[in-house]
Amino acid sequence: MSDSKKSVVNMSGIIKRFYIGMPNELQILNGIDLDIKEGEFVAIVGESGSGKSTMMNIIGALDRPTEGKYFFNGEDISKLSDKKLSKIRNKEIGFVFQNFNLVPRTSALKNVELPMMYAGIKRRERTKRAKELLKTVGMEERSDHNPNELSGGQKQRVAIARAMANDPSIILADEPTGALDTKTGRIVMDIFHELHRSGKTIILITHSPELAKETERIITISDGNIISDTAGGAVNGAD
Repeated sequence: MSDSKKSVVNMSGIIKRFYIGMPNELQILNGIDLDIKEGEFVAIVGESGSGKSTMMNIIGALDRPTEGKYFFNGEDISKLSDKKLSKIRNKEIGFVFQNFNLVPRTSALKNVELPMMYAGIKRRERTKRAKELLKTVGMEERSDHNPNELSGGQKQRVAIARAMANDPSIILADEPTGALDTKTGRIVMDIFHELHRSGKTIILITHSPELAKETERIITISDGNIISDTAGGAVNGAD
């Protein structure tokens, strides 16, 4: 990677309100400023109700801010149509969720192929890439298994392979080890470290200080404000 890394996520003055104009109007984010560079491994940490999930939804273009500016890869998200945002979510952002979000009664291989199908990639090419990605996460032997035939850790590995399908700019992982035991969670985190070493930008949303310490940078959010932005334990982890 070059030294002059570009900003993938750039936020300034991000405010998010719900129930606007109603008696129960609620402000969740209070003017967030955040800059994440290409190739960083960042943890966003906060207790339940801190605003980290709302922040994740805005970073992932799943929701729009009420006020403020958000540039993703230099594009002003507030100016984009829903169709363009959908394209960004499909091609530029790889999502990994706590509850896996795999399509039931669909093989691991087909689950990984799905984002590529939406991106218009031809069947032969997407099948080849899906097989390669499943091999990367150690799941090639299970490619024809449906999610209900897989353990939690195996499901999450398939979900990570799917997140990588369109070679996204960032991987956004929301409590990716939350539903896993310690040993399986370790395997999943090791995959993230491997992806980071290969140059991938990873944003990990977690309430676990232990997991956060494995990243290069820890951003702590409380009551809708960033209260600290410090180095993690994996400084120069991409070397």
